[in-house]
Amino acid sequence: MQFRTTFNIRPFETKITHKSKLFSMGSCFSTMIGEKLLERKFNVLNNPFGTIFNPNSLFRLLQQALSKSKLDPHLLLEHQQRFYHYGIHSSISAKQEVQLWERIEASQTLAKEYLTHASHIFITFGTAHIYELKASGKQVTNCHKQPQSLFNKRLLGLEEMKGHFGNFFALQKNINPKAPIILTVSPVRHTKDGIPENQVSKSLLRVLAHQLEEEFEGVSYFPSYELMMDDLRDYRFYKGDMVHPTPQAEDYIWGFFKECYLDKSTVENVQIIEGIMNSLGHRPFHPESEVYQQFLQNLLQKMERMSPKFDFSKEVEEVKSKLETDF
Repeated sequence: MQFRTTFNIRPFETKITHKSKLFSMGSCFSTMIGEKLLERKFNVLNNPFGTIFNPNSLFRLLQQALSKSKLDPHLLLEHQQRFYHYGIHSSISAKQEVQLWERIEASQTLAKEYLTHASHIFITFGTAHIYELKASGKQVTNCHKQPQSLFNKRLLGLEEMKGHFGNFFALQKNINPKAPIILTVSPVRHTKDGIPENQVSKSLLRVLAHQLEEEFEGVSYFPSYELMMDDLRDYRFYKGDMVHPTPQAEDYIWGFFKECYLDKSTVENVQIIEGIMNSLGHRPFHPESEVYQQFLQNLLQKMERMSPKFDFSKEVEEVKSKLETDF
C-alpha cells in the first residue's frame, strides 16, 4: 500500500560541479537553495537584491543590472532615518541616500558579473500578486512596511510576466547564450493573500514557467512546488506558521535537486562536506574531555585534507579556537 504520490524527475544534462558559477534569485525558497549551495562550497551569488517574490520585479532588476540602468529615482523612500528603494528588498538600505545608491550599484555590478559568466541561472517565482503606488501607479517590489492605504494590489497577467522575461532573456542570451535558465515555483504558501488567491497565483506562475520552457531555448523547470504539494502533501512538513516548509521538507527537496543537477563526483564531495558541517554543529556535554579533543583534531585533519580544493579557512579557525579554549 502506498501513502505518497511519487514521480520521476528527469536528470539535467548540464551538470553542476564545484567549478560551476551559479546565480540564484527569487523568493525565500531561492534563498534556501542558495544557502545550501554556499554551505557546500559552491560558487553562487544568491539574491543580490534581497528576496524578490514576483516575476515582474525580478526580471526588471535583472534587465537593469545587465543594461547598467539606474533604478527609478522616484521610487526612493526615506523612513525612520533610513533610505530604501521600492524596487528592491528592505535588506538593502542605508542611512544616507548616496550610500543607498552605492549599495544598489554594487549589487547591480555583482549581478551582471555573475550573469555574464554563470554556468547555471536559477529563478524562483513566489507570487503573481504585485503592489502599485496609488499616487503614481508605479509597481513596487517591496512595500517596506508602509501603510497599505498607499498601494493597490493586483494579480499580474500571464502575457505581462512573459513580456518582462522576454526583455531579460534577450539581454542575457546576448552576453551569455550558453547558460541554462532553470525556473521553479516556490512551495511557500502566501496565505496572507487568501487561500483561493494563493492558488490562483501559484497556478499562474506554474503556467508561466511551462510556457517559458516551451517557447524559449535553454529554459527548463525544476518541480519543487510539486514535490511539496503532491509528494510530501502533509501539514507535518510545514513549520508552525503553516506557510514555510520545515527543514526536513527542505532537505527532501534538496535531495532531488542534488540528484538532478550534480554529477557523481560532485555528489561524493558534497557528502563529505555535509559530514564536516554536521560535525561542526556537534555540541558536546564535556568539551574538555580527551574524547572531544580527539574529535576536534580528527575534524581538523579532514578539513585540511579537503582544503586544497575547498575553502575551509573559517571552519579551520573555528575548530582551532575551540581547541585553544578547551585546553
